[in-house]
Amino acid sequence: MGSAADWNSIREKVIARVDSSAEDLNKISQEIWSNPELKFEEHHAHKILTDYLVKEGFKVEGNFILDTGFRATYGSDGGVNVCVICEYDALPDIGHACGHNLIAECGIGAGIAIKAGLEILGEQAGKVTLLGTPAEEGGCGKKMMIDGKAFEGVDVAMMAHGCSFYVPRPKYLALQQIEIKFIGKPAHAAAFPWEGRNALDAAVMCYQAISVLRQQMKPDWRVHGIFTNGGVKPNIIPEEAELFYYMRAPTKVELDVLIQKVLGCIDGAAKATSCEANYKLGLNDLDVVTNKGLISIYEKHAQNMGVTFETNPSIRDAAVGSTDMGNVSYVVPSIHPMFDINTVAPNHSREFTADAGAPTAQEPTLTQAKALALTGLELLMPGNKQLLEDIRKEFDETFGKSK
Repeated sequence: MGSAADWNSIREKVIARVDSSAEDLNKISQEIWSNPELKFEEHHAHKILTDYLVKEGFKVEGNFILDTGFRATYGSDGGVNVCVICEYDALPDIGHACGHNLIAECGIGAGIAIKAGLEILGEQAGKVTLLGTPAEEGGCGKKMMIDGKAFEGVDVAMMAHGCSFYVPRPKYLALQQIEIKFIGKPAHAAAFPWEGRNALDAAVMCYQAISVLRQQMKPDWRVHGIFTNGGVKPNIIPEEAELFYYMRAPTKVELDVLIQKVLGCIDGAAKATSCEANYKLGLNDLDVVTNKGLISIYEKHAQNMGVTFETNPSIRDAAVGSTDMGNVSYVVPSIHPMFDINTVAPNHSREFTADAGAPTAQEPTLTQAKALALTGLELLMPGNKQLLEDIRKEFDETFGKSK
């Protein structure tokens, strides 16, 4: 790192930059919270975020890869490229019950604070990239951004997610969606039932087989689904029946094993009912692989600002769902810490929606913006080349140099 005096000056500038922008950041958050938009439809959020970043002196590319995606940069090529990620889509019916308005606020706050540090260091030190990633909620937007080469040239990627606890290294499960369709033969259910082949029976058997399979599932595997089509009328043997499932496991390797077990249930149900079975694998969120070197830097800065991380194993080590940030962590060293927004409500609840828009969520969100900014700036400091080399080495050892 540069001299202690240099670092202290930058740290003070970063903290002051976030504090002086608190009112603007809260307005952005409130505007997104008050106008919830579903995946791929985040046009209002896209506009207010990009307009603000233009005003703050970033080079902004709107409608980047996806219609509601964006990229905003400040700095120069040749140095370290620190990427901070914003999410801003909402959930159907219950709005911002996952607090993506706060994720966007935190990301913007971290981005302008890193820019403030680069103004001291000089643009030659590197670059900050703010990436707006649509459709985290069931759209796997970050995978589309990856396919569009959004992360080429990025050295590290960071974001912070609100919840009801402080866990810097959360356990996010790999997820695979699957749509299942059984095809039978219709017949009059009262007059000639023996002429039919009941697709709904096949779907019910499949559902039951998967439920029975849970006895042989590992404790941290998850399979959960719904019926989306069960026939048209009671007096017609159902010709078609459909199911929609999510399958989850701690790693991609384990998820692949689980998928094969579920496919066996599908095949068995089809054979037992003389029906045809088709399935389509849908969106796939990978597990989040937290880079230990990068998260250690974040933990240091967060703790220096008074954050106390969860130590209860039942909370600290529990699975918290799935996210397309996992896909990012497979292509670039990444972190995705969870922070308490001063709530006891679980994510994806109406109570969490209310708390994500409450004034009490502001202080912890701004603290996270500062911690992420300081994490990124520590990598940008002259003399800190070894830090990034260690982070890259860990990433290469985890995934292999071909990744």
